[in-house]
Amino acid sequence: MTRLLALIDGSAYADSVCDHAAWVAARTGASIDVMHVLGRREAGGSANLSGSLTMDAREILLAELADLDEKKARVARKLGRAVVDQAVARLKADGIAEVTPRLRSGDLIEAVAEVEPDTDLILIGKRGEAADFARLHLGSNLERVVRAARRPVLVAARAFRPVNRFLIAFDGGTSAMKAVNHIAAGKLFTGLDCHLLMVGNPNSDARARFDNAVQTLRQHDYAVTADILAGEADAVIADHVASHGIDLLVMGAYGHSRIRTLIIGSTTAEMVRSCLVPVMLFR
Repeated sequence: MTRLLALIDGSAYADSVCDHAAWVAARTGASIDVMHVLGRREAGGSANLSGSLTMDAREILLAELADLDEKKARVARKLGRAVVDQAVARLKADGIAEVTPRLRSGDLIEAVAEVEPDTDLILIGKRGEAADFARLHLGSNLERVVRAARRPVLVAARAFRPVNRFLIAFDGGTSAMKAVNHIAAGKLFTGLDCHLLMVGNPNSDARARFDNAVQTLRQHDYAVTADILAGEADAVIADHVASHGIDLLVMGAYGHSRIRTLIIGSTTAEMVRSCLVPVMLFR
């Protein structure tokens, strides 16, 4: 892993994203790109209201609106720059030598797609400015980023805490095995206590993939605690995270299995919400 993309905004989660990025960079030696994206309206775009105005009022009011938009855009750019500069200072204070500030305007997904080819891991907070303290909501951009990303996405919890133990929610699918291979080959999880969990009643093929995952991790010197448990995937995983002191959850993001459909439907959103730990998602 050589390069991280930390997506921040003005929410309380920005600090947590930086802390998680610093943790990853410290373990892997990666550089960090810190990006804040101003929406089109923040950057100076505005709705065309001229159709609802009379001819007499139109010129005066449109001039006032244009002036107001320009002032708001200047303030938004200053605020965005301050958000990025603060994050860069925080990361450098944490000892991260190579940090690149990026302030973009426009669509978040387009901005991420621009730099993603040179990125190994994307970090984003569970909630943004709009949701922030709203416990029952996730950030509106979170699912958009996860759906569009081709790289793993680390979803930061509200506050960073040291990661000593991680859990792979394994369903035998392609992205779950991709997560296992990524962990086995990389530096990020080296030396951490590894738990591998499959939920349900696997057939012989799924059981073979589970055993292969255990073997792969153990071949790379991970001490693996492996369990296959019955029950509903979201409830069992959430309980395992809480009862075993898991600090970070790893899982596949898309597919048709019971685990992977979680991220698309309300059940998964509830799981990402209810597990008060960061979640690393693979496609």
